[in-house]
Amino acid sequence: MRSSGFRPGPRPRTQMPNSVGSYIFNAVRGGAVGASEALPGISGGTVALIVGLYDKLIGGAGHMVSGIKRYVTDVPRGRGRERAQEQFRQVDWSVLVPALVGMVVFLGLAAVVLAPLVEAHTQYAYALFFGLVLACLWVPYTGAGKRWRAWHYLVALVFAAGAFFLTGLPGANLPAHPVVVFLAAAVAICALVLPGLSGSFILLTLGLYEPTIGAVGDADVAYLAVFALGALTGLSLFVKMLQYLLENFHHMTLVVLTGLMAGSLRALWPWQDEDRTILAPTDVPVTVTLMVVGFAIVAAAIVWERRKQRKQEPEHHGVPTGV
Repeated sequence: MRSSGFRPGPRPRTQMPNSVGSYIFNAVRGGAVGASEALPGISGGTVALIVGLYDKLIGGAGHMVSGIKRYVTDVPRGRGRERAQEQFRQVDWSVLVPALVGMVVFLGLAAVVLAPLVEAHTQYAYALFFGLVLACLWVPYTGAGKRWRAWHYLVALVFAAGAFFLTGLPGANLPAHPVVVFLAAAVAICALVLPGLSGSFILLTLGLYEPTIGAVGDADVAYLAVFALGALTGLSLFVKMLQYLLENFHHMTLVVLTGLMAGSLRALWPWQDEDRTILAPTDVPVTVTLMVVGFAIVAAAIVWERRKQRKQEPEHHGVPTGV
């Protein structure tokens, strides 16, 4: 799988049998994405890029939505069953199911364990994540394999400015009404498939982060059910749009995503207060060191992935890969 390609597509016809180790590996990768969604400022889509799950998640979710839609609208009329099943066959279930299980489990664990730790050491945590996301910009920047022209940089700059502005807005304090929770979840879940934006950060901006984290910790079934329904609704609507854009306007979509990711770094700037006011730098040596460590982790992962791809290219020379 080419993690930097951003091309959701049909599952390759020839694959090696999956081992228990591969299921565990995919669950851990999904767990990393799920854990990031519990942390304000960290984008699940960005982490999916880092761990190489992004194209599988977008492609799989898109085919699942299409298959469900055909079952609901076409099958009762006596047609569309085979087309619905074909959509489901294109989902790489061996990757998607373990990843989704890992996401749910680690999201709950992170909400209870990791989120308070990050809150207690916000500056250091944000410094590490800032470096991670900064290095990850290379993935969408080079994902299309095409040169950027001057107007591409201008488009990315416009979207970066918009993301910078939005992530600098002070938080609101909306009531935890079921309708509000439903709509907030529908918007926040879009951050799972849109690199650069954090679902937790959106909830924090709306004033619903603490109620949601509290609902997870208290196992508030009613709240979580409304939130899950809103998240499924938002995901089903947004993922198809993003899949269409990636398949039909690939390069331009990556230009926009690069700009969004760059501008959203504002949310991870380590020297800011709870109202998102920029502060004078403190404890600079440790903070900058953590930035460098985060950057180096992703940079090393990208280099390793590129070297692995070069080694595999001679083996598939002249053979379609299906990606």
